[in-house]
Amino acid sequence: MKFLAPFKLAGRALRRNKMRSLLTMLGVIIGVGSVIASVSITTGASKQVEDKVAAIGQNVVTVFAGSFSSSGSRSGWGSASTLTVEDALAIKKEVANVVAVSPEVRDRMQVLANGLNWNTMIQGESPDYPQIRDWDIAAGAMFTTADVRSIAKVAVIGKTVVDQLFVDEDPVGQTMIIRNIPFKIVGVLESKGFNLFGQDQDDVVIIPYTSHMRRITKRTFVNSIMVQAASKEAISQVQDDINTLLLERHKSAEPDFTVRTQLELMQMATSTTRIMSVLLAAIASVSLIVGGIGIMNIMLVSVTERTREIGIRMAVGARGRDILVQFLIEAVTLSAVGGIMGIALGMSAAKITSHLTGWPTLTPFAWIGIACVTSAAIGIVSGFYPAWKASRLDPIEALRYE
Repeated sequence: MKFLAPFKLAGRALRRNKMRSLLTMLGVIIGVGSVIASVSITTGASKQVEDKVAAIGQNVVTVFAGSFSSSGSRSGWGSASTLTVEDALAIKKEVANVVAVSPEVRDRMQVLANGLNWNTMIQGESPDYPQIRDWDIAAGAMFTTADVRSIAKVAVIGKTVVDQLFVDEDPVGQTMIIRNIPFKIVGVLESKGFNLFGQDQDDVVIIPYTSHMRRITKRTFVNSIMVQAASKEAISQVQDDINTLLLERHKSAEPDFTVRTQLELMQMATSTTRIMSVLLAAIASVSLIVGGIGIMNIMLVSVTERTREIGIRMAVGARGRDILVQFLIEAVTLSAVGGIMGIALGMSAAKITSHLTGWPTLTPFAWIGIACVTSAAIGIVSGFYPAWKASRLDPIEALRYE
């Protein structure tokens, strides 16, 4: 019973001035609400970016041609014709923890089918491509290694190409024309939507890389090589081994290629949202500081108003520690209730923002815990000095106070 007595006294004191208590909590409510809302929005954006990067595939390492120095000048990705099919085959054969490899050749071209035409991306790939990209086949099947060896005129198409050229028809088994060459459609890819850079991943035609290089473009090099590592932990070692192998194969002092991992791409893609998350949380935290100052100010006023009450309590046996605990409980109650209301306000604001703008939002449970602890800490910090001041009052002087 003695344990609950300070809480009852604190509750009675706060209910005595309901409007003032609510206004005092307002700073904490706005501060916590702002932090929760900003973190929810930026975390949702980060999660969306991570999902788009994950859509690239599982444990992907990509080798790009170019990004090398020559006579003091540097070239960018895709600016050199230094990667070959033999490089890709060597990676698959000689690099440990590699489970799939696909040499890539890419060009935009006009395709014709079913009396219609469409400009799309024509990609030369290996049969490992769907596995690397974690991309399921919705209908039909992927072409085979035998199709690559025989330079077969077969294709697998994306959902956008189906919508443009085969309205209300099954494209599997039909023919499309690429550079006056007929290709038989053997499969349709599941829809993947837009990628991290806003490109429609479904607007694509996949053919064997040998068919692309020998029948369509007559080129001897590839644009890039997609590699799948056996596990997330093996990605870094695979990257290093590919660098070492290609330097030996190309016999160059400096690399004429660039090796990038899915993890690096994710770090680059999420760095901006992480910075924005910290910045918005820091700005919102200013409201928490203001709320703490407000609580301290009101508690000091409360001590002054209740000086005679404090004197009476101390005269009938209350110790300074009892007074300290009572005022601390009042301050912590103000900030804790304000924090809970702020959490509800922040989550509601995030949901409303998501509904009105279509932005994804995600409230991490860790931040809810942080908000609760922070609110309680603000109550303790801002309420300690007023509580200490109240506990140090002289009972005789307090009884004389009018």
